[in-house]
Amino acid sequence: MQNFNKSRILFVDDEPAILRALQRVGSKVDAVILTASSGQRALDIINECPVDVIVSDLKMPNMDGNQLLEEVARISPETVRIVLTGCDDMDMVLNSINAGHIWGFLHKPWDNFELIVKLKQALQLQQVLAERTLMRRTIDQYQKYHKSKFEGFIGDSVAMQFVYSCIEQSAPSSASVFITGPSGSGKEVAAQAIHRLSKRSNGPFIALNCAAIPSELMESEIFGHIKGAFSGAVSNRDGAATLANGGSLFLDEIGEMDISLQAKLLRFIQTGCFQKVGSGKEQQVDIRFISATNRDPQLAIADHKLREDLFYRLNVISIALPALKERDNDIVKLAEYFLSHFSEIESKVFAGFSSGAEELIKSYSWPGNVRQLQNIIHSSTVMSEGPLISEDIIVQQLGRQYKPVESPSSLPSNNITSASHESRQSKFGQNPAKSASSIITLAEVEKEAIEQAIELCQDNIVKAASELGVSPSTLYRKMQQWQTASID
Repeated sequence: MQNFNKSRILFVDDEPAILRALQRVGSKVDAVILTASSGQRALDIINECPVDVIVSDLKMPNMDGNQLLEEVARISPETVRIVLTGCDDMDMVLNSINAGHIWGFLHKPWDNFELIVKLKQALQLQQVLAERTLMRRTIDQYQKYHKSKFEGFIGDSVAMQFVYSCIEQSAPSSASVFITGPSGSGKEVAAQAIHRLSKRSNGPFIALNCAAIPSELMESEIFGHIKGAFSGAVSNRDGAATLANGGSLFLDEIGEMDISLQAKLLRFIQTGCFQKVGSGKEQQVDIRFISATNRDPQLAIADHKLREDLFYRLNVISIALPALKERDNDIVKLAEYFLSHFSEIESKVFAGFSSGAEELIKSYSWPGNVRQLQNIIHSSTVMSEGPLISEDIIVQQLGRQYKPVESPSSLPSNNITSASHESRQSKFGQNPAKSASSIITLAEVEKEAIEQAIELCQDNIVKAASELGVSPSTLYRKMQQWQTASID
């Protein structure tokens, strides 16, 4: 049975005597030695299980070494590729090196000591290449699924990662989307993101705030009107339904729409047809509906503020936006972004927030969510001379909204350090060790801290490494050492 924990070296040559000689020398290196008498047989071995280093003769029938190593470079780029060559082959070797097909070469006849040194160097290089590839893949996966900015949103909290995923999945569909979330949490930003990522992105995005338009004008705002339809209708006017044709119509605070108008809206959604106010002519349009409310839809239905049949027609896909206080460290990131943005607008220069201001920003409940934070940072930028935004300035801008809260030091922490500390206390006890036999080794403490970090970061190695203040390669190396130790 082959040991797949060891490095694997493959020698390729069409002469059995040379293969046996290479195998004897290769056995002095700590690796599994494999041999192949042809290029095709070598490819079969690599396709079955990749090798770390391949050393191939250059001149072989059917498939020469150059062709073989070019194919190995394509199917297994992490494999370090070396050729055995004569002096008359150097032009071909140099061309292969320049093309990236091979890493190095050995002259025939080879020197055994030189071959051993070359193999050891190649194995070290392969470990570096493999680790770099693993890191690149991990970073690519991390960046794919973990976003700090997304279509107008800023923040990388777990809550927002879920929102980003929902938007990306729902955007390509033609299904209606219903967005819920407290005031100021970014419902219109989400609606715009859905539109931009949809197949209708080249079409119009029309937004109507149902709470901001008087009920007697709402029907005209949605469907439009013809001249003379009512007092003040001095000309024909297109409504949102016409303007949004081929695009998306966003109905914000849908529960504030008059209940009788909701019946007309329901028919419009079902058929795509409507009539302008005062007109008997029916028009048909192609619209995707995106709706939102800051109320619990079920409570709005119970209070007869929202028709149940309309809600279920609009609520094909649901997206719930979290309150700002549920977004962890996003609050500080947003505050820093707003400070930079408004500093530029107001032609001022700020170094950041004082420590007291930052603690206040993190501890305050922000009932107005992102919109409130944005406004407070804007006014603080205007009213402060810098170079730091102080706690007093923010309290002043909050005014009567500000209510002191319990200091963060007295609140339970969610970070990895405190979680690991709590785990250690529960595992090792509150009291110090009473005897030498009960002392925990530093290696055990390190292993537990790393495992805790990985678990709390939901197996995200890159994030765990960042929280622990080390490089991801360090974690991979530690995990590999533990795995090797457990096998031994």
